[in-house]
Amino acid sequence: MKKILILSTALSSLAFAANADITVMSWGGAYGEAQNEAFVKPFAAATGKATIMVDSDNPAPAIKAMVEAGNVTVDVASVEYADAIRLCDEGVLEPIDAASLPAGSDGTPAADDFLAGAVTECGVSTDIWANVFAYDTTKFPEGPTTVADFFDLEKFPGKRGLRKGAKAVLELALLGDGVPAAEVYNVLSTPEGVDRAFAKLDTIKKDVVWWEAGAQAPQLLADGEVAMTTAYNGRIFAAAQNEGKPFQIVWDGQIYENEMFVVPKGAPNAADAMEFVKFATSTEGLRASAQQISYGPARKSSMKEELIFKDGKTVMAPHLPTAPENLTNALETSSAFWVDHDAELNERFQAWLSQ
Repeated sequence: MKKILILSTALSSLAFAANADITVMSWGGAYGEAQNEAFVKPFAAATGKATIMVDSDNPAPAIKAMVEAGNVTVDVASVEYADAIRLCDEGVLEPIDAASLPAGSDGTPAADDFLAGAVTECGVSTDIWANVFAYDTTKFPEGPTTVADFFDLEKFPGKRGLRKGAKAVLELALLGDGVPAAEVYNVLSTPEGVDRAFAKLDTIKKDVVWWEAGAQAPQLLADGEVAMTTAYNGRIFAAAQNEGKPFQIVWDGQIYENEMFVVPKGAPNAADAMEFVKFATSTEGLRASAQQISYGPARKSSMKEELIFKDGKTVMAPHLPTAPENLTNALETSSAFWVDHDAELNERFQAWLSQ
């Protein structure tokens, strides 16, 4: 079996992909490492197929560019839910036969085993993750505790880290402005609601440090460049567990969604790619992923046994976005909303940034 490699975008995937049976594109950092340990290495060991992983700040634009250029070098990509829907509608992805997905380890058919919405025409959920915000407990021993606190510069002074884009930032602003989670997308669907979200962001704009890659958020916090930051919950968990960072997640106002494995149209190894997707999203695959990083599995059968972190002692349930106690004031991302409004709201966001 050929050697398995993890590569960053600093190295071109083209030369390596020619020698691989399957090339998987993911997000790098703790997430990419978790997927490598849970999916890539076990699949390669089980099948003997050389499998490599390449990193991207966001795989969706990368694979779309490949398909449009007619030069696809990636077989499987990890993309956000709304991107999986949009790219499927645009003909960028191969359809996935839901009936071909393996039953759960307890015999439950895949259609009944996956959580609602976890399987789409062109994608299968790898996990349920969340945009949260986190802080350094050495700076704020008593909090913050609510999403409103993220915007309170008087009570909690210091820079704020935010992902550079409209998605999850506009929702966070409305949540921080007191809009109930159940009403966020109704409000954001109106011009007045969009204005309200940007007005809330105006209150902290001068104190924002923008991040783009998932690994940047915990690094900003660790370097003391921000007092608190939005982040992918698994990145904060990994920094705290693996590196001993004094980071605390605030679950109030979390914005969660499914992450999806997709196969780009024209993937050079499409048949093997489909087998990889089936393997990775099996009961065992999703359970293995949830034991590497704190993202919830999208299969019911994966949660029937207690999930323990790779350290062998940390029970994962309290650290998952899907834990009942973490869902008190949580918002599920509306893929339908972002498929319809992504372009216009990001254009408005970029214009706002330049003001």
